[in-house]
Amino acid sequence: MANTTNFSVRIDSDIKKQCEALYGELGINLTTAINVFLRQSLRVGGFPFDVRLDQPNKETVAAMLEAERIAHAPSVKGYTDLDELFAELKK
Repeated sequence: MANTTNFSVRIDSDIKKQCEALYGELGINLTTAINVFLRQSLRVGGFPFDVRLDQPNKETVAAMLEAERIAHAPSVKGYTDLDELFAELKK
């Protein structure tokens, strides 16, 4: 048997209950799930998933602002009927 040690972690009680239920449905307990996470971390040399802020780059932000401006511009015609839209595009 592997040499084991105890490890104490503070966690929100609701999150713990939800995770215990989730992993229980997968047939494992929370201790096993944490061990899987830690082993995968060692295997990949870091978090076993992307950890990042999902922030768009400057070009994307500019495009989003432009789209917002166009969507609210009174001079831009909007369509609620696809047939009308396609007829306009064929012109």
